Amino acid sequence: MKRIGISTAILAGALWLSTVLLPITTNAHCDTMDGPVIADARAAIANKDITPVLKWIPAANEAEIRTLFEKTLAVRQLNEQARDMADQLFFETLVRIHRAGEGEPFTGLKPEGTTVDPVISLVDQALSTGSTDDLISRMNEHITETIRERFERARDAREHAANSVEASREYVAAYVELMHFMERIHTDVTSDIDHSGHNANHQAGH
Repeated sequence: MKRIGISTAILAGALWLSTVLLPITTNAHCDTMDGPVIADARAAIANKDITPVLKWIPAANEAEIRTLFEKTLAVRQLNEQARDMADQLFFETLVRIHRAGEGEPFTGLKPEGTTVDPVISLVDQALSTGSTDDLISRMNEHITETIRERFERARDAREHAANSVEASREYVAAYVELMHFMERIHTDVTSDIDHSGHNANHQAGH
């Protein structure tokens, strides 16, 4: 097995770390009203230029979004109520298509202020500042702590495994948990990244 550096694993494992290490309130923020997708959608409508949102959807859906965008701009001219309804439909359709492109379900737009996974905020902050220092430091802390906890649990259980069948089963459970955790890290670190930027072994979403 290829030896893995912890600081390397934190970046490659960012897709799944939030599901095993950090508190979860929502999977991402692409479906929130103050997320990046909606921000680009608002800019597109304000400037009457669809370009900013095209990066969020697969090329196969571009014609659909372009058509809806033109209808949105037209309907917005009617009155305030029509404008709000047209915007909402455009936002929902855009996010739904974006989520489908990731292999993820669309469960509706979340309101502004919706809490997102801490890892998402860390990645956005790193991209904004152009530095991975804080991201690496924080994620390194989480992943190191988790590896140690699971290792110690398996090690302690192993020491008592011969005492009884129940104790041996507890060891096996701790052993399997540790191995699966490390395998997930190894898989993410060694998997190829496809041209769209998604891990080849995680085509179903993030």
